[in-house]
Amino acid sequence: MYMQLISYLQLLRNIPKEDENIIASYFAHKTFKEGDILFKEGKICRELFFVYEGVIRIVSINDKGIELTHFFCKENQFCTILQSFTDETPATAGIHAACDAEVLVITKSKLLDLYKQLPYMKEIIDELNQLRLIEKVNIRNTFLGEDAEGKYRLFVVQNPDIALRVPLKDIASYLGITPQSLSRIRKNIR
Repeated sequence: MYMQLISYLQLLRNIPKEDENIIASYFAHKTFKEGDILFKEGKICRELFFVYEGVIRIVSINDKGIELTHFFCKENQFCTILQSFTDETPATAGIHAACDAEVLVITKSKLLDLYKQLPYMKEIIDELNQLRLIEKVNIRNTFLGEDAEGKYRLFVVQNPDIALRVPLKDIASYLGITPQSLSRIRKNIR
């Protein structure tokens, strides 16, 4: 599992063999069941997650008590509540397991120690965070102007693996529609 992390990091920069064990030693392995909370909103997020297997989602509760899924993160993606992690402010969203998931976790303090030991890691993590933010904006922009059926069709095309693994209620939450509407849409397009 640690080699999956190293292979992913090497997409941006060659990592010397002697550094691989150093990097791996800073991460802890954790397993979560569908619905488990990795991070609870309202607290300061002090962990960065690398999804090794499964899907996790960024979630918040609106003023009406409705759960909103903002993004899904799947294998070979980092996930955190970036503003909270960076600024050490309480987060307005949490992170939940959308299906059974295995992650590698590094705390902010350990990440800062890793940066001291291997300064090039800061460049890699910063670039990955920047690329992920751009990806999130681009994904959300594709949904603009689409009706509910159009959003669902786009979601399935962009994320067929996620569509098959997470509960429909989570997909509906992400698309901003009710689970009942999503069920009707799915029946109509079969």
